[in-house]
Amino acid sequence: MSAIIAAAEKHLHELVLPQVDEWEKLDHFPREAARAAAEDGLLGMYAPPELGGQGLSLAEAIPVFEVLGRGAGVYAFSLSMHNIVTYAVSGFGTDTFKQEWAPRLTTGDAMGGFVLTEPQSGSDAAGLRTRATINDDGSYTVNGHKAWVSLATEAELYLVVVKTSPEPGHRDMAMVAIPADTPGVRFGPAYDMLVSPFMPVADMFLEDVTVPAENVILPPGQGLSGSLMAIDIARTSIAAGCCGLMSAALDTALMYSRDREMFGQRELDMQGIQWMLADVATDLEAGRLLYGKAATLLGTPEGTLAAAHAKRFVPDAAQRAAATCIQVLGGYGLLKDYGLERLYRIAAVMKLVDGTTEIQRMVIARSLRKHAAELGTVPIPTFKD
Repeated sequence: MSAIIAAAEKHLHELVLPQVDEWEKLDHFPREAARAAAEDGLLGMYAPPELGGQGLSLAEAIPVFEVLGRGAGVYAFSLSMHNIVTYAVSGFGTDTFKQEWAPRLTTGDAMGGFVLTEPQSGSDAAGLRTRATINDDGSYTVNGHKAWVSLATEAELYLVVVKTSPEPGHRDMAMVAIPADTPGVRFGPAYDMLVSPFMPVADMFLEDVTVPAENVILPPGQGLSGSLMAIDIARTSIAAGCCGLMSAALDTALMYSRDREMFGQRELDMQGIQWMLADVATDLEAGRLLYGKAATLLGTPEGTLAAAHAKRFVPDAAQRAAATCIQVLGGYGLLKDYGLERLYRIAAVMKLVDGTTEIQRMVIARSLRKHAAELGTVPIPTFKD
């Protein structure tokens, strides 16, 4: 077991599992947990050591989210997003900016959020309208309306994707870092969502927000490609977290069916139950292989497709797994005491965030069309009378 996985296991068992039920009653993010995560090295996994990080590769770090996903999938998602923000700040920020902010992010003194989606542009990221006017001194003046902002009001720093011209398309898109206390930044009320109010999600309004030149993370022309890389990392991390969800659901169903006596035998000895859980186990193994492959390919030409395969398959499989394990417990599976109903709801949310299942099919189908164009012809059989 690597050191970072051991740290994640420690964090899971000492802090997440004992507190997750209480977190579900909160309307604010558990910052004490995030600070403990920082002490365990989980908030700067991709950042270099000189900035307080662990200097890990994506492939080394992403399995952490499977571990955390066994306890609290939304918490795992929030730490994944924070690590992506830290990755961007420490890797692409100006020297002035990253020296100020990277140590705050890696220590948990500040949390980070990634802001792309708008009310009219979710899956179609190139359709965003938030506009940044570039001033003579290199600063930006930003106006716009963002939607589905995770850690709204809770994070201290947001990476916001903007357009820098009125022209349609993505060639002018940039990414800027906006501290939450910047004048002109405000948030709407938190959405009343299906899961975990402790991670507030809300609209963000930007009204004549001044962004200094040193806060530009990616200049015009690089904003979309940088955003897509962040999304690929997020999709792979979500797949990892959903494997953790499947593992937790499977363990619960195994323990229950092992100890439940019915019709003169253990429930786990019934072939019908065994086959249901065997399918969950196969999906879990397949999911691990998919996200593991994607994690090794991120940043290469094959990374986007690999992330799409993982994101398309694993959240769907996780929701099936949660539903199957609820069925194994019967009526008891509906009780909050066993946690399966929460896992089912989390899986439903993970099918939507950072690209729906259908968007992943579009990415995969695009690669298939390209491959089809490179193939030869299929011999057409002829039939004689």
